[in-house]
Amino acid sequence: MPESKPLDQITPSPGALRALAHPVRLRLLGLLRVDGPSTATRLAERLGLNSGATSYHLRQLAQHGFVVEDTERGNSRDRWWRAAHRSTHTRDDAADPAARDATDAFVQAAAVIYTEQLQRAMEERPMLSRQWRRATTHSDWVLDLTPDRGSELKQRLQTVIEEYMDDQPADGTAQVMLQLHLFPRPGTIVGADA
Repeated sequence: MPESKPLDQITPSPGALRALAHPVRLRLLGLLRVDGPSTATRLAERLGLNSGATSYHLRQLAQHGFVVEDTERGNSRDRWWRAAHRSTHTRDDAADPAARDATDAFVQAAAVIYTEQLQRAMEERPMLSRQWRRATTHSDWVLDLTPDRGSELKQRLQTVIEEYMDDQPADGTAQVMLQLHLFPRPGTIVGADA
């Protein structure tokens, strides 16, 4: 039987999003999405955790549909897990305060992971080849936009990025991390309707 592939994306319920809003769970899900199926023991080694804690977090992810047991691998002693989806999407337009709070908690946890990845990239930067140093960027721009223009910019950038998502690996390719953050400059917008 061929291996079943993860679905493209999930837009989780507020309860599921709250369960995912834990840095360890986000790291586990990220490893399973990028590196493929693994066991709790192997994931624990990679993250410097004990396998009991890792198993607990994997079960929480499974309970909310983010990971599933990979029954095509392992045996009765070795339980393998795989990601159920390629990506997680959130909705920021919820009228329900609990849903907004769940999204905010998730985004804050994701920001921790993004910061860790960026720090590791900076530590490895001196070892990059000249070609990869030229291909990287660490830039920011301050733009004057309305919410509508900000949404338009976000959508246009996502469209461009999606054009590259299905590129097949070839000689000289490597996985790259692209982090996109678009937000009002801190301290410039005040009020509940911001």
